[in-house]
Amino acid sequence: MKENFVVNAEARADQGKGASRRLRREGKLPAVIYGGRDAPVSVSLSSNEFHKHLKIEAFYSHLLTLTLDGASQQVVLKDLQRHPVSGYAIHADFQRVLADQLLRMHVPLHFKGAEIAPGVKTGGGIVEHQLNQVEVECLPKDLPEFIEVDLSGLNVNESVHLSQLPLGEGVSLVQLKHGNDQSVASVHLPRAAVEEETPAPAEGAAPAAAAAAPAAAAKKDEKKK
Repeated sequence: MKENFVVNAEARADQGKGASRRLRREGKLPAVIYGGRDAPVSVSLSSNEFHKHLKIEAFYSHLLTLTLDGASQQVVLKDLQRHPVSGYAIHADFQRVLADQLLRMHVPLHFKGAEIAPGVKTGGGIVEHQLNQVEVECLPKDLPEFIEVDLSGLNVNESVHLSQLPLGEGVSLVQLKHGNDQSVASVHLPRAAVEEETPAPAEGAAPAAAAAAPAAAAKKDEKKK
């Protein structure tokens, strides 16, 4: 069952860095709403309420209900600026969504079955994730909260690619539209195991080769004479 996130916003008239700093001191977060058929609107949010939402993964890839001046509208969180040191959110961008317009969003990948994959369970391999999220294109009603990646059938040196991901009806991957069928996850042997399997030079091979070099040079000199 999908969660229903509600973001309560208040209109703000003040603009600029100084106004944003004042808002943050008051426990509010500056934000902007854009897109759709309306002009961009600057708003503020309750920092405490918003940061509670940010702790939930689905919030980042979910249709949100944003209330402003007594009216509700459907939006998605399109961009989030964080403080470079604390990591605390300092500004948010919301995009209005229209039911009949395609939407592009990044959606997280949820991996399952790694522990029973033959390459891991009996082959001694480990799983490496090349991607943790993908960009999808779909109508708002078809937006998935996440995409599940089944690794249970992988053997050593095998991968799951973008083209193998299970997508809901009406959902497509942006990278595949550009011909990039990238690997999502793979199973391979640990580096130490690979190094152990690499055969070392036979004992005495290097000295023998070194000893043969002067002999070959001597034969060339004899032919010249």
